[in-house]
Amino acid sequence: MYQLHIANKNYSSWSLRPWVLMKTLDIPFDEALHPFQSGDNHDLFAHFSPTGRVPVLYDGATAVWDSLAIAEYLADTHAGIWPEERQARAWARCAAAEMHAGFGTLRNLCPMNCGLRVRLPALPDALRADLTRLDALWRQGLSRFGGPFLAGPAFSAADAFFAPVVFRVQTYGLPLSDAAQAWCRAMLALPALREWYQQALAEEWRDPSHEEESVGQGEIIEDLRGRTE
Repeated sequence: MYQLHIANKNYSSWSLRPWVLMKTLDIPFDEALHPFQSGDNHDLFAHFSPTGRVPVLYDGATAVWDSLAIAEYLADTHAGIWPEERQARAWARCAAAEMHAGFGTLRNLCPMNCGLRVRLPALPDALRADLTRLDALWRQGLSRFGGPFLAGPAFSAADAFFAPVVFRVQTYGLPLSDAAQAWCRAMLALPALREWYQQALAEEWRDPSHEEESVGQGEIIEDLRGRTE
């Protein structure tokens, strides 16, 4: 069975991608969770991760240590990672790669913290530009391939790669079009994403560096951690 190494569910956006992909597509795996510690986690994670980062997927002795590489590795063996239709598959791969490499302002100004609700004082132009592109990309996929998922009727890696953004939209109340907000609500209703969210809220770990990242962006209006629905 696969083993997936991840970090805190409340913070680790990169870990969420392969986790929700494998959960939603019913690909069995054992989860190995390693809480972030204060400061640099490289040495802490280096005993299982070639880069000292998460996520890392193990298939026997084979280590795959990048979220996009994990998706492609799984696609060699498992159906449903990417859409079957060629045009949808090409779009999904491009969208996932764009998220993997881009949207730096969104990542930096709106770090993932599932349990908080934060009011931003304003939207910097660079963040607004990221949101505009994000909204256009999602609407393009939903319109072109008919929904309800980004690249057609079935959940794929394209949806998984934007799952962390769904939590960012919820945490920071980010403005998006009605169509984009509806997709976010549908994603939040997925059993796998609900499971991740509930487990994130239940975590007792608090990493100062990740907390400071979120606190520094605006006013915390609610902290839901320690609660269950």
